[in-house]
Amino acid sequence: MHAITLDGFGGPEKMHWSEVPDLHPGPGQLRIRTAAVGVNRADLLQRQGYYPPPAGASEILGLECSGVVDEIGEGVEGWQLGDRAVALLDGGGYATHVVVPAGQAIRPPKGIDLVSAAGVIEVAATVMSNLDRVQLGSGEWFLVHGGAGGIGSFAIPYARALGAHVATTASEAKLEHCRRLGAEIVIDYSDDWLTQLMMATADRGVDVILDIIGAKYLADNVAALRDDGRLVIIGMQKGTKAELNIAKLLNKRGTITATSLRGRPAAQKAEICQQVAERVWPLIEAGRIKSAPETRVEIQDAAEAHRLLASGDVIGKVILTV
Repeated sequence: MHAITLDGFGGPEKMHWSEVPDLHPGPGQLRIRTAAVGVNRADLLQRQGYYPPPAGASEILGLECSGVVDEIGEGVEGWQLGDRAVALLDGGGYATHVVVPAGQAIRPPKGIDLVSAAGVIEVAATVMSNLDRVQLGSGEWFLVHGGAGGIGSFAIPYARALGAHVATTASEAKLEHCRRLGAEIVIDYSDDWLTQLMMATADRGVDVILDIIGAKYLADNVAALRDDGRLVIIGMQKGTKAELNIAKLLNKRGTITATSLRGRPAAQKAEICQQVAERVWPLIEAGRIKSAPETRVEIQDAAEAHRLLASGDVIGKVILTV
């Protein structure tokens, strides 16, 4: 088999298409012949040495993939050779084959081609599990930063499907995309997004914030919360350390939580995947959540895919085709 390997941490030039030892599933595992792989910001961080895989996970990049089951481990039920699958991975996606616990593989939504399906499972699992965590409710106001990216392009229609009102930040060129997804308030993040948000909400702010930015936005995120508001941090694109004004949080009875999907125990990830299949796939199949725009790149050119994602010029998902 072949995979993208690293000859050290650093820029995209550290990535190479290489022959690596074949993988075979152990008990409770599936092997998937990869059709496509979703590219995520976490992959860029891992390439740079800032996001190591969990203990025992593959050192190869890649947290989600689609493909066809071509080998089944002992004790696995409900799968047959040739079945189409999407998988939430601990690592290892940038390869011609992956091995994954059977519980972290589910069948793709009906009506979605196998390549597009590769870019859905990670964002669906991340958004669904985190909005469950902060209990986003119908009628509440929800803010997601980076509304035109992979997470945002899924979170906007998903939150609308839950009955929430949606605000988002994005670059000026991408605001119309966010409107088409269903965002009611769209804000150019380069022009004092907090002031714009408070004006648009009559100084009330929002009930829930899903944040991919991290330290740079912490103070403004707290300021943007309504009473009993909840901030969930899932990324650190703009720093890991910031000062928190506890008095402001206390006065609002606010909650801040932070989660990482990758490091969760296998049983939790299996449960999340099953919930995605039961709750999210029907929304996609009914057309209530539409596939985000895609930029497809051949896996041998994964370095170019990383450059594209880092540039901020793409909308939606970057997908490697195998």
